[in-house]
Amino acid sequence: MAKRKLAIIHTTPVTVDTFKTLAGEMMPDWEVINFVDDSILPQLGQNGGRLEEIQERWTAYAKFAEQQGASCVVSACSSVGEAAEAARREVGIPVLRIDEAMAEEAVATGTTIGVSATLASTLEPTTRLIERKATQRGVKVEIKQALASEAYLLLMKGDREGHDRLLAEKLLELVDSVDVVVLAQASMARVVASLPVSLQPKFLTSPRLGMQHIAQVMSGAGHG
Repeated sequence: MAKRKLAIIHTTPVTVDTFKTLAGEMMPDWEVINFVDDSILPQLGQNGGRLEEIQERWTAYAKFAEQQGASCVVSACSSVGEAAEAARREVGIPVLRIDEAMAEEAVATGTTIGVSATLASTLEPTTRLIERKATQRGVKVEIKQALASEAYLLLMKGDREGHDRLLAEKLLELVDSVDVVVLAQASMARVVASLPVSLQPKFLTSPRLGMQHIAQVMSGAGHG
């Protein structure tokens, strides 16, 4: 039997290997196909995060994935999560957000939630997602934001160590004042391993939680 295809749409090549590894672990019977458009985040950074400017393009990737035989499309980027949701109306296969499970876990864990990002364009979409999940759960949450934009600039220059160091400093400043910290971008996840072991459970990252959720959802979706 041919493997089902999982299409993942990335806005940076940084996340490709992470999700390939996780998919191999959690969805070994699936073939992963990747789409990378590294022009989206710079555009959102310049236009103030207006998703309508990239909506048609993102939806086109999802439609093409469907044409290529994908059984599911995943948005690997929280900045465009709402674009992924909008694309559901035009695509005949499931379109899932990698960060949805993380947001649900956050509102189940605490009422004071930290949201950290290295991109300004990711802070507000992630905050809105958490607020929506809190409303669905019937709880009130206070959200504290922490932006580490300097870390992203270092990452784009290829300085991963510098990115990790600056981000870790920002996370440690935030963690004591909240119940749980959400890392808004998948590219941030590896930094948690460098933090004090006693604090690591307070940090939520999207890659593993998201892929666990996607594997669970698609395991019950049949073999069409």
